[in-house]
Amino acid sequence: MHHTCEIESGPQAHARQRHPTGGRRIRRRALLPLFALAMTLSLTFWHARPAHADTVTVRIGSAEPMSGPLAAVGQDNTNAVRMAIDELNDRALRIGGKRVVWVLDAQDDQGDPKQATMVAQKFVDQKVNAVVGHATSGSTSPAAAIYARAAIPQITPASTDTAIARRGHATFFRMLADDEALGGGLAQYAARQLHLGTVVVIDDRTAYGQGLADAFARAAQASGIRVLAREYTNNQAVDFTAVLTRAHALRPDAVFYGGTYAQGGPMLRQMRRLGMKARYIGGDASCMPAMADIAGDAVDGALCAESGLPLHDMPRGREWARRYHERFGDTAIQAFSPYAYDATMVLAAATLKADSTDPRKYLAYVRDIGHDGVTKKNIRFTPQGNLVEPMVSVEIFEGRERKVIAVQQAH
Repeated sequence: MHHTCEIESGPQAHARQRHPTGGRRIRRRALLPLFALAMTLSLTFWHARPAHADTVTVRIGSAEPMSGPLAAVGQDNTNAVRMAIDELNDRALRIGGKRVVWVLDAQDDQGDPKQATMVAQKFVDQKVNAVVGHATSGSTSPAAAIYARAAIPQITPASTDTAIARRGHATFFRMLADDEALGGGLAQYAARQLHLGTVVVIDDRTAYGQGLADAFARAAQASGIRVLAREYTNNQAVDFTAVLTRAHALRPDAVFYGGTYAQGGPMLRQMRRLGMKARYIGGDASCMPAMADIAGDAVDGALCAESGLPLHDMPRGREWARRYHERFGDTAIQAFSPYAYDATMVLAAATLKADSTDPRKYLAYVRDIGHDGVTKKNIRFTPQGNLVEPMVSVEIFEGRERKVIAVQQAH
Protein backbone atom coordinates (compact mmCIF):
# COMPACT_ATOMS: atom_id res chain seq x y z
CA MET A 1 0.00 0.00 0.00
CA HIS A 2 2.80 2.42 0.87
CA HIS A 3 4.34 1.69 -2.53
CA THR A 4 1.06 2.52 -4.23
CA CYS A 5 0.86 5.85 -2.41
CA GLU A 6 4.29 6.83 -3.60
CA ILE A 7 3.27 6.14 -7.28
CA GLU A 8 0.08 8.25 -6.94
CA SER A 9 2.03 11.17 -5.51
CA GLY A 10 4.45 11.25 -8.47
CA PRO A 11 4.41 13.40 -11.63
CA GLN A 12 1.44 11.52 -13.19
CA ALA A 13 -0.69 12.41 -10.19
CA HIS A 14 0.26 16.09 -10.51
CA ALA A 15 -0.59 15.99 -14.21
CA ARG A 16 -4.06 14.67 -13.40
CA GLN A 17 -4.47 17.35 -10.75
CA ARG A 18 -3.69 20.05 -13.34
CA HIS A 19 -6.29 18.45 -15.65
CA PRO A 20 -8.66 16.79 -13.24
CA THR A 21 -11.15 15.94 -16.09
CA GLY A 22 -8.63 15.21 -18.82
CA GLY A 23 -9.76 11.61 -19.30
CA ARG A 24 -13.40 12.66 -19.59
CA ARG A 25 -12.50 15.32 -22.16
CA ILE A 26 -10.93 12.66 -24.35
CA ARG A 27 -14.06 10.52 -24.10
CA ARG A 28 -16.34 13.50 -24.78
CA ARG A 29 -14.36 14.49 -27.87
CA ALA A 30 -14.79 10.94 -29.17
CA LEU A 31 -18.53 11.01 -28.50
CA LEU A 32 -19.24 14.43 -30.03
CA PRO A 33 -19.68 13.18 -33.63
CA LEU A 34 -22.00 10.41 -32.47
CA PHE A 35 -24.00 12.88 -30.39
CA ALA A 36 -24.32 15.25 -33.34
CA LEU A 37 -25.48 12.40 -35.57
CA ALA A 38 -28.04 11.31 -33.02
CA MET A 39 -29.38 14.86 -32.72
CA THR A 40 -29.60 15.17 -36.50
CA LEU A 41 -31.54 11.92 -36.82
CA SER A 42 -33.76 12.92 -33.93
CA LEU A 43 -34.58 16.27 -35.50
CA THR A 44 -35.15 14.66 -38.89
CA PHE A 45 -37.59 12.22 -37.32
CA TRP A 46 -39.31 15.06 -35.46
CA HIS A 47 -39.85 17.03 -38.67
CA ALA A 48 -40.88 13.99 -40.76
CA ARG A 49 -43.23 12.56 -38.20
CA PRO A 50 -46.06 15.12 -38.49
CA ALA A 51 -46.25 14.58 -42.29
CA HIS A 52 -46.88 10.86 -41.76
CA ALA A 53 -49.08 11.36 -38.73
CA ASP A 54 -51.31 13.82 -40.61
CA THR A 55 -51.87 11.67 -43.73
CA VAL A 56 -53.58 8.41 -44.54
CA THR A 57 -53.06 6.40 -47.73
CA VAL A 58 -55.85 4.87 -49.81
CA ARG A 59 -54.51 2.41 -52.39
CA ILE A 60 -56.81 1.67 -55.33
CA GLY A 61 -55.99 -1.40 -57.40
CA SER A 62 -56.71 -1.26 -61.13
CA ALA A 63 -56.75 -4.62 -62.93
CA GLU A 64 -56.96 -4.40 -66.72
CA PRO A 65 -55.64 -6.15 -69.86
CA MET A 66 -52.89 -3.68 -70.67
CA SER A 67 -51.16 -6.07 -73.06
CA GLY A 68 -52.50 -8.46 -75.69
CA PRO A 69 -55.47 -8.02 -78.05
CA LEU A 70 -57.56 -6.04 -75.52
CA ALA A 71 -54.81 -3.58 -74.64
CA ALA A 72 -56.74 -0.63 -76.12
CA VAL A 73 -59.53 -1.18 -73.59
CA GLY A 74 -57.19 -1.90 -70.69
CA GLN A 75 -55.00 1.15 -71.21
CA ASP A 76 -58.04 3.37 -71.67
CA ASN A 77 -59.61 2.14 -68.42
CA THR A 78 -56.33 2.54 -66.54
CA ASN A 79 -56.02 6.10 -67.82
CA ALA A 80 -59.47 6.86 -66.45
CA VAL A 81 -58.64 5.49 -62.99
CA ARG A 82 -55.37 7.45 -62.96
CA MET A 83 -57.28 10.59 -63.93
CA ALA A 84 -59.70 10.09 -61.02
CA ILE A 85 -56.86 9.43 -58.57
CA ASP A 86 -55.07 12.63 -59.59
CA GLU A 87 -58.25 14.68 -59.23
CA LEU A 88 -58.91 13.23 -55.79
CA ASN A 89 -55.40 14.18 -54.66
CA ASP A 90 -55.93 17.73 -55.95
CA ARG A 91 -58.97 18.12 -53.68
CA ALA A 92 -57.00 17.70 -50.43
CA LEU A 93 -59.70 15.48 -48.93
CA ARG A 94 -59.59 14.32 -45.31
CA ILE A 95 -60.65 11.14 -43.53
CA GLY A 96 -60.58 10.94 -39.76
CA GLY A 97 -59.06 14.43 -39.69
CA LYS A 98 -56.10 13.32 -41.83
CA ARG A 99 -55.19 14.34 -45.36
CA VAL A 100 -55.83 11.47 -47.79
CA VAL A 101 -53.12 10.41 -50.23
CA TRP A 102 -54.75 8.43 -53.05
CA VAL A 103 -52.44 5.91 -54.75
CA LEU A 104 -52.98 3.92 -57.95
CA ASP A 105 -51.71 0.34 -58.15
CA ALA A 106 -52.19 -0.65 -61.82
CA GLN A 107 -51.70 -4.30 -62.77
CA ASP A 108 -51.93 -6.08 -66.13
CA ASP A 109 -54.20 -9.13 -65.96
CA GLN A 110 -53.79 -9.71 -69.73
CA GLY A 111 -57.50 -10.51 -69.97
CA ASP A 112 -56.57 -14.01 -68.80
CA PRO A 113 -58.40 -15.71 -65.87
CA LYS A 114 -55.24 -17.32 -64.46
CA GLN A 115 -53.32 -14.06 -64.53
CA ALA A 116 -56.35 -12.29 -63.04
CA THR A 117 -56.34 -14.57 -59.99
CA MET A 118 -52.64 -13.83 -59.47
CA VAL A 119 -53.29 -10.11 -59.67
CA ALA A 120 -56.24 -10.41 -57.27
CA GLN A 121 -54.17 -12.31 -54.72
CA LYS A 122 -51.40 -9.73 -55.05
CA PHE A 123 -53.89 -6.97 -54.26
CA VAL A 124 -55.09 -8.90 -51.22
CA ASP A 125 -51.53 -9.48 -49.99
CA GLN A 126 -50.73 -5.78 -50.43
CA LYS A 127 -53.93 -4.87 -48.58
CA VAL A 128 -55.31 -2.51 -51.21
CA ASN A 129 -58.36 -0.59 -50.06
CA ALA A 130 -60.46 -1.30 -53.17
CA VAL A 131 -60.25 -2.57 -56.74
CA VAL A 132 -61.52 -1.16 -60.03
CA GLY A 133 -61.65 -4.11 -62.46
CA HIS A 134 -61.49 -6.48 -64.11
CA ALA A 135 -62.50 -5.80 -67.71
CA THR A 136 -63.37 -9.24 -69.06
CA SER A 137 -65.98 -11.42 -67.41
CA GLY A 138 -63.61 -14.38 -67.57
CA SER A 139 -61.13 -12.46 -65.41
CA THR A 140 -63.70 -10.89 -63.10
CA SER A 141 -65.40 -14.17 -62.27
CA PRO A 142 -62.53 -15.93 -60.41
CA ALA A 143 -61.10 -12.69 -59.03
CA ALA A 144 -64.43 -11.71 -57.44
CA ALA A 145 -64.31 -14.71 -55.11
CA ILE A 146 -60.81 -13.74 -53.93
CA TYR A 147 -61.86 -10.17 -53.15
CA ALA A 148 -64.98 -11.42 -51.37
CA ARG A 149 -62.95 -13.61 -49.00
CA ALA A 150 -60.74 -10.63 -48.17
CA ALA A 151 -63.72 -8.21 -47.85
CA ILE A 152 -62.22 -5.86 -50.47
CA PRO A 153 -64.81 -3.90 -52.52
CA GLN A 154 -64.53 -4.47 -56.27
CA ILE A 155 -66.31 -2.52 -59.01
CA THR A 156 -66.00 -3.77 -62.58
CA PRO A 157 -66.35 -1.10 -65.27
CA ALA A 158 -66.85 -3.60 -68.09
CA SER A 159 -67.77 -7.18 -67.12
CA THR A 160 -71.35 -8.05 -68.04
CA ASP A 161 -71.67 -11.79 -67.26
CA THR A 162 -74.98 -12.13 -65.44
CA ALA A 163 -73.82 -15.16 -63.45
CA ILE A 164 -71.21 -13.23 -61.44
CA ALA A 165 -73.81 -11.19 -59.57
CA ARG A 166 -75.87 -14.29 -58.84
CA ARG A 167 -73.08 -15.76 -56.70
CA GLY A 168 -73.88 -13.37 -53.89
CA HIS A 169 -70.48 -11.78 -53.30
CA ALA A 170 -71.13 -8.82 -50.97
CA THR A 171 -68.04 -7.05 -52.34
CA PHE A 172 -69.00 -7.24 -56.04
CA PHE A 173 -70.46 -4.32 -57.99
CA ARG A 174 -70.75 -3.47 -61.69
CA MET A 175 -71.12 -0.07 -63.33
CA LEU A 176 -73.14 -1.13 -66.38
CA ALA A 177 -75.95 -3.32 -67.68
CA ASP A 178 -75.42 -7.09 -67.71
CA ASP A 179 -75.70 -9.62 -70.55
CA GLU A 180 -79.42 -10.16 -70.07
CA ALA A 181 -80.08 -6.47 -70.64
CA LEU A 182 -77.67 -6.14 -73.58
CA GLY A 183 -78.68 -9.35 -75.34
CA GLY A 184 -82.34 -8.73 -74.72
CA GLY A 185 -82.19 -5.17 -76.03
CA LEU A 186 -80.45 -6.26 -79.22
CA ALA A 187 -82.84 -9.14 -79.87
CA GLN A 188 -85.94 -7.00 -79.35
CA TYR A 189 -84.66 -4.30 -81.70
CA ALA A 190 -83.66 -6.87 -84.34
CA ALA A 191 -87.14 -8.41 -84.25
CA ARG A 192 -89.33 -5.33 -83.88
CA GLN A 193 -87.51 -2.67 -85.87
CA LEU A 194 -85.36 -4.63 -88.33
CA HIS A 195 -87.86 -7.49 -88.73
CA LEU A 196 -85.12 -10.10 -88.86
CA GLY A 197 -86.44 -13.65 -88.97
CA THR A 198 -83.38 -15.92 -88.65
CA VAL A 199 -79.96 -15.79 -87.01
CA VAL A 200 -76.85 -17.92 -86.52
CA VAL A 201 -75.34 -17.44 -83.06
CA ILE A 202 -71.57 -17.76 -82.59
CA ASP A 203 -69.59 -17.32 -79.36
CA ASP A 204 -65.96 -17.53 -78.25
CA ARG A 205 -66.64 -19.86 -75.26
CA THR A 206 -65.47 -17.24 -72.75
CA ALA A 207 -67.65 -16.31 -69.79
CA TYR A 208 -68.48 -13.01 -71.51
CA GLY A 209 -69.08 -14.38 -75.00
CA GLN A 210 -71.11 -17.39 -73.98
CA GLY A 211 -73.20 -15.45 -71.48
CA LEU A 212 -74.01 -12.74 -74.00
CA ALA A 213 -74.79 -15.24 -76.76
CA ASP A 214 -77.07 -17.24 -74.44
CA ALA A 215 -78.96 -14.09 -73.45
CA PHE A 216 -79.37 -12.99 -77.07
CA ALA A 217 -80.50 -16.45 -78.21
CA ARG A 218 -83.16 -16.66 -75.48
CA ALA A 219 -84.47 -13.17 -76.19
CA ALA A 220 -84.37 -13.74 -79.96
CA GLN A 221 -86.50 -16.87 -79.73
CA ALA A 222 -88.91 -15.12 -77.37
CA SER A 223 -89.18 -12.29 -79.90
CA GLY A 224 -89.94 -14.62 -82.83
CA ILE A 225 -86.46 -14.87 -84.37
CA ARG A 226 -85.44 -18.43 -85.27
CA VAL A 227 -81.94 -19.50 -84.20
CA LEU A 228 -80.75 -21.66 -87.13
CA ALA A 229 -77.51 -22.86 -85.53
CA ARG A 230 -75.13 -22.33 -82.64
CA GLU A 231 -71.43 -22.25 -83.53
CA TYR A 232 -68.32 -21.86 -81.43
CA THR A 233 -64.82 -20.45 -81.77
CA ASN A 234 -62.31 -19.13 -79.21
CA ASN A 235 -60.85 -15.82 -78.15
CA GLN A 236 -57.51 -16.51 -79.86
CA ALA A 237 -58.91 -17.45 -83.27
CA VAL A 238 -57.99 -15.56 -86.45
CA ASP A 239 -59.54 -17.79 -89.13
CA PHE A 240 -63.32 -18.21 -89.09
CA THR A 241 -63.71 -19.70 -92.57
CA ALA A 242 -65.12 -23.07 -91.47
CA VAL A 243 -67.66 -21.60 -89.05
CA LEU A 244 -68.77 -18.91 -91.49
CA THR A 245 -69.03 -21.33 -94.42
CA ARG A 246 -71.50 -23.44 -92.42
CA ALA A 247 -73.42 -20.33 -91.43
CA HIS A 248 -73.47 -18.99 -94.99
CA ALA A 249 -75.09 -22.20 -96.22
CA LEU A 250 -78.06 -21.53 -93.92
CA ARG A 251 -78.58 -18.02 -95.38
CA PRO A 252 -79.46 -16.30 -92.08
CA ASP A 253 -80.69 -12.73 -91.85
CA ALA A 254 -78.05 -12.04 -89.21
CA VAL A 255 -74.98 -13.45 -87.49
CA PHE A 256 -74.73 -12.72 -83.79
CA TYR A 257 -71.23 -12.88 -82.29
CA GLY A 258 -70.63 -13.20 -78.57
CA GLY A 259 -67.05 -12.05 -78.14
CA THR A 260 -64.82 -9.00 -78.39
CA TYR A 261 -63.77 -6.74 -81.23
CA ALA A 262 -60.41 -8.55 -81.40
CA GLN A 263 -62.16 -11.50 -83.12
CA GLY A 264 -65.34 -9.73 -84.22
CA GLY A 265 -63.45 -7.39 -86.55
CA PRO A 266 -61.66 -10.15 -88.51
CA MET A 267 -64.87 -12.25 -88.52
CA LEU A 268 -66.80 -9.41 -90.13
CA ARG A 269 -64.14 -8.91 -92.81
CA GLN A 270 -64.22 -12.65 -93.61
CA MET A 271 -68.03 -12.62 -93.77
CA ARG A 272 -67.90 -10.02 -96.51
CA ARG A 273 -65.15 -11.83 -98.40
CA LEU A 274 -67.36 -14.94 -98.44
CA GLY A 275 -70.17 -12.86 -99.90
CA MET A 276 -72.38 -13.08 -96.82
CA LYS A 277 -75.12 -10.44 -96.79
CA ALA A 278 -76.20 -11.24 -93.23
CA ARG A 279 -76.13 -8.37 -90.77
CA TYR A 280 -73.44 -8.59 -88.08
CA ILE A 281 -74.74 -8.10 -84.52
CA GLY A 282 -72.47 -7.87 -81.47
CA GLY A 283 -72.55 -6.78 -77.86
CA ASP A 284 -70.80 -3.96 -76.03
CA ALA A 285 -67.33 -5.32 -76.86
CA SER A 286 -68.14 -4.62 -80.54
CA CYS A 287 -69.38 -1.10 -79.74
CA MET A 288 -66.09 0.75 -79.72
CA PRO A 289 -63.67 2.53 -82.06
CA ALA A 290 -61.30 -0.44 -82.13
CA MET A 291 -63.98 -2.50 -83.89
CA ALA A 292 -63.99 -0.12 -86.85
CA ASP A 293 -60.20 0.03 -86.84
CA ILE A 294 -59.97 -3.75 -87.26
CA ALA A 295 -62.99 -4.42 -89.48
CA GLY A 296 -62.38 -1.46 -91.78
CA ASP A 297 -65.10 -0.69 -94.34
CA ALA A 298 -66.77 -4.04 -93.60
CA VAL A 299 -68.08 -2.60 -90.34
CA ASP A 300 -70.68 -0.50 -92.19
CA GLY A 301 -74.16 -1.61 -91.13
CA ALA A 302 -73.01 -3.67 -88.13
CA LEU A 303 -75.28 -3.52 -85.11
CA CYS A 304 -74.19 -3.46 -81.46
CA ALA A 305 -75.42 -2.46 -78.02
CA GLU A 306 -73.64 -0.87 -75.09
CA SER A 307 -74.60 -0.07 -71.56
CA GLY A 308 -75.65 3.46 -70.81
CA LEU A 309 -75.70 6.43 -73.11
CA PRO A 310 -73.12 7.46 -75.70
CA LEU A 311 -70.30 9.43 -74.09
CA HIS A 312 -71.43 12.87 -75.23
CA ASP A 313 -74.99 12.20 -74.05
CA MET A 314 -73.93 11.14 -70.56
CA PRO A 315 -74.72 13.64 -67.77
CA ARG A 316 -71.11 14.89 -67.65
CA GLY A 317 -69.73 13.13 -70.69
CA ARG A 318 -68.65 16.06 -72.85
CA GLU A 319 -66.84 17.86 -70.07
CA TRP A 320 -65.15 14.63 -68.94
CA ALA A 321 -64.04 13.82 -72.50
CA ARG A 322 -62.46 17.28 -72.76
CA ARG A 323 -60.46 16.70 -69.57
CA TYR A 324 -59.48 13.22 -70.70
CA HIS A 325 -58.08 14.50 -74.01
CA GLU A 326 -56.27 17.34 -72.26
CA ARG A 327 -54.55 14.75 -70.10
CA PHE A 328 -53.93 11.89 -72.54
CA GLY A 329 -54.04 13.50 -75.98
CA ASP A 330 -56.25 12.62 -78.94
CA THR A 331 -56.30 8.88 -78.28
CA ALA A 332 -59.73 7.36 -78.92
CA ILE A 333 -61.88 6.88 -75.83
CA GLN A 334 -63.13 3.29 -75.76
CA ALA A 335 -66.48 2.21 -74.32
CA PHE A 336 -65.66 1.57 -70.67
CA SER A 337 -63.28 4.26 -69.39
CA PRO A 338 -66.02 6.63 -68.16
CA TYR A 339 -67.30 3.74 -66.04
CA ALA A 340 -63.80 3.09 -64.68
CA TYR A 341 -63.58 6.76 -63.70
CA ASP A 342 -66.99 6.66 -61.99
CA ALA A 343 -66.12 3.41 -60.21
CA THR A 344 -63.07 5.09 -58.66
CA MET A 345 -65.13 8.08 -57.57
CA VAL A 346 -67.85 5.86 -56.07
CA LEU A 347 -65.27 4.05 -53.95
CA ALA A 348 -63.78 7.36 -52.84
CA ALA A 349 -67.21 8.74 -51.96
CA ALA A 350 -67.92 5.67 -49.82
CA THR A 351 -64.69 6.05 -47.83
CA LEU A 352 -65.44 9.72 -47.24
CA LYS A 353 -69.01 9.05 -46.17
CA ALA A 354 -67.88 6.34 -43.75
CA ASP A 355 -64.95 8.53 -42.63
CA SER A 356 -62.84 5.40 -42.79
CA THR A 357 -60.38 3.72 -45.14
CA ASP A 358 -61.13 0.27 -43.68
CA PRO A 359 -62.89 -1.72 -46.44
CA ARG A 360 -64.97 -3.59 -43.89
CA LYS A 361 -66.32 -0.30 -42.58
CA TYR A 362 -66.99 1.60 -45.79
CA LEU A 363 -68.27 -1.37 -47.84
CA ALA A 364 -71.78 -0.82 -46.52
CA TYR A 365 -71.81 2.71 -47.97
CA VAL A 366 -70.99 1.65 -51.55
CA ARG A 367 -74.36 0.10 -52.38
CA ASP A 368 -76.54 3.15 -51.75
CA ILE A 369 -73.96 5.88 -52.26
CA GLY A 370 -76.16 7.94 -54.63
CA HIS A 371 -73.12 9.42 -56.41
CA ASP A 372 -73.74 11.73 -59.38
CA GLY A 373 -71.18 10.56 -61.90
CA VAL A 374 -70.08 11.10 -65.47
CA THR A 375 -72.09 8.15 -66.75
CA LYS A 376 -75.18 8.40 -64.57
CA LYS A 377 -76.78 10.44 -61.82
CA ASN A 378 -77.61 8.85 -58.48
CA ILE A 379 -75.41 5.77 -58.91
CA ARG A 380 -76.67 2.95 -56.69
CA PHE A 381 -76.52 -0.85 -56.77
CA THR A 382 -78.92 -3.72 -56.17
CA PRO A 383 -78.31 -6.27 -53.37
CA GLN A 384 -76.59 -8.46 -56.00
CA GLY A 385 -74.25 -5.63 -57.01
CA ASN A 386 -75.87 -4.74 -60.33
CA LEU A 387 -76.39 -1.12 -61.30
CA VAL A 388 -79.84 0.22 -60.46
CA GLU A 389 -81.81 1.24 -63.58
CA PRO A 390 -79.10 0.84 -66.24
CA MET A 391 -79.72 2.09 -69.76
CA VAL A 392 -78.92 0.25 -72.99
CA SER A 393 -78.08 2.00 -76.26
CA VAL A 394 -78.52 0.13 -79.55
CA GLU A 395 -76.12 1.49 -82.16
CA ILE A 396 -75.31 1.03 -85.84
CA PHE A 397 -72.06 1.67 -87.67
CA GLU A 398 -72.54 4.11 -90.54
CA GLY A 399 -69.26 4.02 -92.36
CA ARG A 400 -66.84 3.74 -89.47
CA GLU A 401 -68.84 5.94 -87.09
CA ARG A 402 -71.46 4.72 -84.62
CA LYS A 403 -74.95 6.18 -84.47
CA VAL A 404 -77.43 5.57 -81.67
CA ILE A 405 -80.70 4.26 -83.03
CA ALA A 406 -82.48 3.30 -79.79
CA VAL A 407 -82.13 3.89 -76.06
CA GLN A 408 -84.06 1.83 -73.55
CA GLN A 409 -84.01 1.18 -69.81
CA ALA A 410 -82.99 -2.30 -68.83
CA HIS A 411 -85.07 -4.28 -66.36
